[in-house]
This record gives sequence, structure tokens and C-alpha cells, in this order.
Amino acid sequence: MSTVALPRLSAPIMACVLVLGTGCSAGSGDDSSLSIGFTAEPASLDFTTDDGVAIPEVLLTNVYEGLVELAPDGGIQPALADSWEVSDDRRTYTFELNSDVTFSNGESFTAEDVKFSIERAQEEWTISLADVMDVVDTVEVVSPTEVTVELSEPSNAWLYAMTTRVGAMFTPTGVDNLDTEPVGTGPYEVADWTRGDSITLQRRADYWGEQPATETVEFRYFDDENALTNAMLTGDLDVISALAAAESLDQFTGDDQYQVIEGTTNGEVVLGLNHERDALSDRRVRQAIAHAIDQEALLETVWAGHGELIGSMVPPTDPWYEDLSEVHPHDPDRAEDLLEEADAEDLTLDFPVPNLPYAMDTARVVQSDLEDVGITAEIEPLEFPAVWLEDVFTGHDYDMTVIQHSEGRDMPTFADPDYYWGYDNEDVQDLLAEADRSGGEEQTEHMAEAAELLAEDVAAVFLYLQPMLIVADSGVEGLPDNRVSESFDVTPLSRS
Repeated sequence: MSTVALPRLSAPIMACVLVLGTGCSAGSGDDSSLSIGFTAEPASLDFTTDDGVAIPEVLLTNVYEGLVELAPDGGIQPALADSWEVSDDRRTYTFELNSDVTFSNGESFTAEDVKFSIERAQEEWTISLADVMDVVDTVEVVSPTEVTVELSEPSNAWLYAMTTRVGAMFTPTGVDNLDTEPVGTGPYEVADWTRGDSITLQRRADYWGEQPATETVEFRYFDDENALTNAMLTGDLDVISALAAAESLDQFTGDDQYQVIEGTTNGEVVLGLNHERDALSDRRVRQAIAHAIDQEALLETVWAGHGELIGSMVPPTDPWYEDLSEVHPHDPDRAEDLLEEADAEDLTLDFPVPNLPYAMDTARVVQSDLEDVGITAEIEPLEFPAVWLEDVFTGHDYDMTVIQHSEGRDMPTFADPDYYWGYDNEDVQDLLAEADRSGGEEQTEHMAEAAELLAEDVAAVFLYLQPMLIVADSGVEGLPDNRVSESFDVTPLSRS
């Protein structure tokens, strides 16, 4: 048996997303509260049935905790589990739980809640990410503080998924109104949700672990980037969690009142292609689209050179990363030749896009580049997350779209033909399945090969890696260097 018993970091750094909002030092001036600004508000507070990163961004780590969590370096460390053991065949996980943990409704957290949470994810969750739980065969309660999970086969993805929203722990007495009343074991609970404006988190006095420094944290939501930056400039916000447009950066650089933190994320900004549409089922058309887009110029236009070209669904923080940005270099002449071969000249594609600054700015550049090779892309702004999730993600009603995928290690979505891009490639499916079963270098080799196949086949056009650009009042401490998880973890934040 291999044993993992790392010391639990009291406030692990988090990351990943879309965009944020609210204010303090410059804003409230109250040392016990912070205000953070966002541009994408959750449609509900139930991430078991509603997709989108905006929900776990607020709730994961802050309100809900899992058995394990992501460390700042992207590794896996203990959370509600004090330690765990893995059998030699990599199918059996035995977790030793921290004692004296309670949910925000006063219920004790025990191994029974682990069994309930995992089995509920298998049976009742409706979001696609829960499919990773299909590999769980049995969950056995050994004692109130010990639980054993048996997998039907080895799975590298399973333990990693337990660091995400899929691994959140629930109590049977706290799941009746998840869309408005989250009940978790985390250091905060939801004190107020004013729809269209803000979500306020209140520090729990009875939290089992180390108390966060800040008593209340307000997540505020803004319709556009100008409103977001104006709120920061006028002192209504303490932090902008992620600038949505590079030009906003100039307003804060060189001013001692503010700090600007630039780091990386694992948020791949993708030009999603619907393979169920006749034109886009032709590889030559997809390759033409890839060759038509000048990705270096796009990144310069949208992010003033911030961010990174990667050419795949793999960020540099993953061990199987390889720069594939030159697989289909910018070549308009080649794009036109491919369209002629495919008899797809004068092609018109519908292009619904989230009404978020990075997505709209990116879409306009893509539209211009495609127009140069004879493709008309008809942009349709959609309210995000509600309308985009319903029409594009769930309804598959689109030809192309732009979206940031911020879930970690999400390349296996291309192994699911029912996922919103409708991609069906048996070679990719086999490689990803084998990678999940394999260990060590073999896993890395299979994942890297799958990434290359996806790039060559233009399963999507992998445009760039979203930069992390945080702006904060100079007195705010504990902000992340990079964002590598779904959560915007506020537990390390304080004000000097």
C-alpha cells in the first residue's frame, strides 16, 4: 500500500475561471470585510445540476470542502481527509477523516456523509463532470472516521476530480434547497444573495479548521468591464479577481494605491466547433479555420500580449504539456485552398458567444480573420451563463463559439461524443481511456499523444491560455500567484 499523509495547509491557494467583483481598503475601510468584483454571476448556487464555473468559483473551498484539494503547485493534498492509502492495484482508496468537523447546519461530518456524497454524485448529479464517478464501484463505511472507496478499474482522473466540485461533501439534511441554501463544512456560509448584485459570505465561528482572517467577503457582479473597473477606481471594491480586458490594466499600473498580479491559469480559451454540423464535420474545413486565424495577433489585440499560445487543451502546469501552437500556423492561402477542396467556399457559420469581454473581443478578431478567407461568421452575443449554457452547451445550437474552459485536466471531454462539441474519435477515446488506467510515464505519454491528435484533427481551435490579471488595493494580502482550481479561495485573504 502507498500512504499519503501530508500536513494540511491551512489556506491553500486556488484559482481558475471567468471574471469577478466588490470593495474594502479603498472600499469599506473595514479590516473585517473584503469586496471582490466579478463579471459572471451564478445562475443558481447548485453546482450539482447547473454547469459553469461561476458557482464553484464562489462556493468551493469557501463553503464546500472535499476529502482532498489542490495544492498551490497543482498537486493533491489532504482536506477533510487527514490522510489516505492507495492499494497496490490502484483500485482501493482508504481515507482517514478529520474528526470534529461539522456542517454549517450543525450536523457532524462522518464517513456516512462521504458515502452519501459520492453515491449522490453517481445517481442525482446532472452535470457532465459527474461522469467521473462512474468508475466508483462501492463506498464502504469502516468507522465514523474511515471510509473505503473501491473503483472498478484504476483511474488517475478520479482522485484529481475529488479536488473539484465533484468531490464536495454534503449532508443528507442539507440538500433540499441547494440552489439557494448551500450547506457545507467550509469556513464560510452564504449570508446573503442579492440576485444581479452580490453574494455575501460570512465566516463561521464553529469552523473545524483554521479561521480565515476576514469575517465577511462580498462577491459583487458587474455587467461590463467599465463598471467593474470604475468600482475599483472609486473605492467600492478591494479586488478585481480577473480583468476581462487588457486595456483596463493601464488604469492601475504605476499607482501605489493598487497592486497588479499577473500569473497563469489553466483556462484554455477555445474556439469550439460543432462536429454535428455538416460543414464542420469535414476536417479540411476545420483545418482551414485554424489556418485562417492569426493567433499571435489575436492575443496581442485581445490581451496586449498577456496570456500564452499553447495550441492544445493542456496548460503548461500539466505534466504532459507540449507547445502545439504551430501545428496549424497562420496561412490564409492554405485556408482558401482547403475550403476549395472541401467545396465550402462562401461558407456562413452561426457564432453565438458569451457576452463577456474576453469572449466578445476574441470573437471579433476571429470573425475578421475568417472573413479574409471567405467565411462569414455571424456573431450573436448571449447572456452568460444562463442563455449560453442553455442554447450552446446544453442545446448544441451553434456552429462555432468562444469559451474559456477552466476545469482542470479537462481534455477527456473530447472522449465524450455527447459533449457539446459532438467530437467522436475512437483513437482519442482509446488513448484517453488507457491514460486514465495507466500510471507514471505511460499516462503522460498517452495524454501527450491524445493532445497531438486533437490538435492535428482540429477537434477545436485552441486559441490561447487565459492570463490571470488581478488588481487589488495595495493593502490586500494573500492573493494567489496563479489560478489552478475552480475556486476563488478567499480563506488566505486579509488586509494589512
